[in-house]
Amino acid sequence: MAFTAQDVKTLREMTGVGMMDCKKALTESNGDMDKAVEWLREKGMAASAKKAGRIAAEGMAYAGVIDGIGVAVEVNAETDFVGKNEKFQDFVKGVAATVAKENPADLDALFACQFNGGERTVLEQQNEMVLVIGENIKVRRFARFAENTSVPYIHAGGKIGVIVNLKVEGGIDATEIGKDMAMQIAALNPRFWDKSQVTDAVIEEEKKIMLAQMDNDPKMAAKPQQVKENIVKGKLNKFYSENCLLQQAFVKDGDVSVEQYAEKAAKALGGKVTFVDAVRFEKGEGIEKKQENVADEIATLAGLKK
Repeated sequence: MAFTAQDVKTLREMTGVGMMDCKKALTESNGDMDKAVEWLREKGMAASAKKAGRIAAEGMAYAGVIDGIGVAVEVNAETDFVGKNEKFQDFVKGVAATVAKENPADLDALFACQFNGGERTVLEQQNEMVLVIGENIKVRRFARFAENTSVPYIHAGGKIGVIVNLKVEGGIDATEIGKDMAMQIAALNPRFWDKSQVTDAVIEEEKKIMLAQMDNDPKMAAKPQQVKENIVKGKLNKFYSENCLLQQAFVKDGDVSVEQYAEKAAKALGGKVTFVDAVRFEKGEGIEKKQENVADEIATLAGLKK
């Protein structure tokens, strides 16, 4: 049975195995897709296909500066234990190095890059890690900052990775300032970096909620609408200070905002620092984890429950 280039591509997407091995598998299987998958599994090359459906919500969030390039990546695994594995951590750092060097446009482009200057692609190396470690492993996302000065921070051994990107003037070392800001981002996870990013739609929604809360409060409901509007304006300032990084109270000195802290600290060093952007990756963020009922599992194993 003949096969096409599209068949090779399809087999590669199904198994994560390299193009040449997929072509060989189809050749050995006379173009039969199911037999080709079986052939790859027998050769130990497609074991990752069996694990691809497992939920991977653990792993590691990593941030670093590589050859002047700020990089943040998240790579997921099935268990927290794997996140502490040295080989897994080396893979994560290799992914970050590849992002820094190759500047991929998206995940598909990253998967096609040569992994850390080696012979395998990132996708092939990912599948190799699945075979070596025995869990579903997946590169989930990345960010890259080529301009300005980037400062990384990794919290709790890879639970959270943060990169802060700063415009630094005056030749000063802004590492401590950047790290302090990154730690604030890791701890408080602000919705916005600056109040200028808060859209009119968000403001209107907040106003609506605040007014509704006052209408439902017996002590406030009877107050004139104008009074309520003025109260809302005051509450919006509190909204900014709670939800916007630069307007938040600095965790190390609650008397100043983060923006004021950065300005003051940079001035003391003889320069100026301007916050440009940041990325915060938390491992497993937004991934629905499988909820295990231990009691039910034990009962099933003991034959007490079917």
